[in-house]
Amino acid sequence: MRMLVTGQPELLLNNGRFIMPALRRSRVTENEVRAAARAAGVADMATIDAIVLETDGSFSVIQSKSKPENSSLVGVKGFSPTKSG
Repeated sequence: MRMLVTGQPELLLNNGRFIMPALRRSRVTENEVRAAARAAGVADMATIDAIVLETDGSFSVIQSKSKPENSSLVGVKGFSPTKSG
């Protein structure tokens, strides 16, 4: 379990790319994020929309594409919904 837990979920990986400032702030390593992906049964990091560090110290791995306004990532620090057009 993470030693530092914040009051807001933190986006650590977005569209297959690590968010380095968020990793540093959360004191999470790239290897820990990869382990969360493996635990979720994901082999290819590029197929992941997001990995979130939850307030309880757990990781959520989001793979499905959805409309930004319906995203479960709304309210996560570092996530900003964009509309494609």
